[in-house]
Amino acid sequence: MKFILLVHHDETAFEKMSEETKRGLLAESIRLCHQLEAKGEYLHASPVHPAATATLVQVRDGRSLVTDGPFIETREQMAGYFLIEAKDREEAVAIAGRVPGASIGTVEVRPVIEVAGLPE
Repeated sequence: MKFILLVHHDETAFEKMSEETKRGLLAESIRLCHQLEAKGEYLHASPVHPAATATLVQVRDGRSLVTDGPFIETREQMAGYFLIEAKDREEAVAIAGRVPGASIGTVEVRPVIEVAGLPE
């Protein structure tokens, strides 16, 4: 079963961290990806650019509304994701607990719906 682990943290607090700390978190994430790969659980992972780089698209009454920058008022922003294969929710939650971002923010665990007919 596929799960997406959405990593959320406070971007302002993250930016105040030392470069050494940031590099350490990235190195831990890369190590985790290799550990998951060795067990056949890794599908994909990546950090994302800050929320200020986001573009939101809504379509209402056939018209597109495009908004630059973050729209939702929240203390934590999505920082990245891991797409994993796990036997069940409990295993996905255990993996989420190993994500380095969990130590500075929150990791949201959500099952992925498999849709037939999509490209591989």
